[in-house]
Amino acid sequence: MTEALKNDRFLRALRREPTDTTPVWVMRQAGRYLPEYRATRARAGSFMALAQSPELACEVTLQPLERFELDAAILFSDILTIPDAMGLGLSFAHGEGPQFAHPVRTKADIEKLAVPDMDGELRYVMDAVRLIRQELHGRVPLIGFSGSPWTLACYMVEGQGSRDFARLKAMCWSEPTLAHRLLDTLAQAVAAYLIAQAEAGAQALMVFDTWGGLLGPAPFREFSLRHMAQVVEALKAHPASRELPVILFSKGAGRHLSAMADTGCAALGVDWTIDLADARQAVAGRVALQGNLDPAILLADPDVIRREVRRVLDSYGDHPGHVFNLGHGITPEVNPEHVKVLVDEVHAYGRQLRG
Repeated sequence: MTEALKNDRFLRALRREPTDTTPVWVMRQAGRYLPEYRATRARAGSFMALAQSPELACEVTLQPLERFELDAAILFSDILTIPDAMGLGLSFAHGEGPQFAHPVRTKADIEKLAVPDMDGELRYVMDAVRLIRQELHGRVPLIGFSGSPWTLACYMVEGQGSRDFARLKAMCWSEPTLAHRLLDTLAQAVAAYLIAQAEAGAQALMVFDTWGGLLGPAPFREFSLRHMAQVVEALKAHPASRELPVILFSKGAGRHLSAMADTGCAALGVDWTIDLADARQAVAGRVALQGNLDPAILLADPDVIRREVRRVLDSYGDHPGHVFNLGHGITPEVNPEHVKVLVDEVHAYGRQLRG
């Protein structure tokens, strides 16, 4: 765990320190667009078997680093590991996304929930983190992550994916105290989960608030941001995680960047619906920014990808504190060669911007 980092560009950018070029990694960079990932997934037999095997999770985490000059690795796992460890019975139906056998709908359901044992039900995640750190040999930093309390609650109450997660929204309106009890329990669980990943060797921590953008301004602050801030506060209070940069990413919530920066996080993920220049103005230098190319651009010709990469970099400008990424996860139909075009152009043009 003490092996010196050979490439700390990503961590330097999160600290808003100068770098020789813009660091880049890609959300879902270990995924179905890679033929080697599909082969490992087939060998595992199921997504859950893949995610719960530390050896296979390590294997797929490292696969994109063999193809591309990425500046960070991210743990291969799923955002729903916490509710699964709470006994809700997670499964993935073919072509239908996640489903829970025991959704959380009543006060009794919520009162039964407890923070999972990180050395018990979730030990496989920490074993994967330890193994990945060992196999990286200091090549690049490792990012640990979790879903946000709001996003986890969306799936737990609905029992599956949804366009609007209306069941949880209805709970927030009609029984806000009960909704906050659920979200508070989840905030405690997310904090404990990320602290355990830090103890296992994660070097940065990211919270994915995938469904925060479904909420209006006041509800976002009350039901999503409030509990993300609770997580950040817990991380900053614990010796294992207090020095690690925390990235918050709330898809579709660009209008809340200033308030999110007030949480004490190191960086904010930004989707493609806001210009990075406007995002920089909103956060006023308080945090780094990560983003924000539309993933669909990777389906375009290489010359278009290069042009759009340069547009994003020009939008941020020659300032420290930018990590290039997509505005959301890479999609399965993307040609891996297009990802190489993106990564190489980020580094080449990033160097050019720095003179």
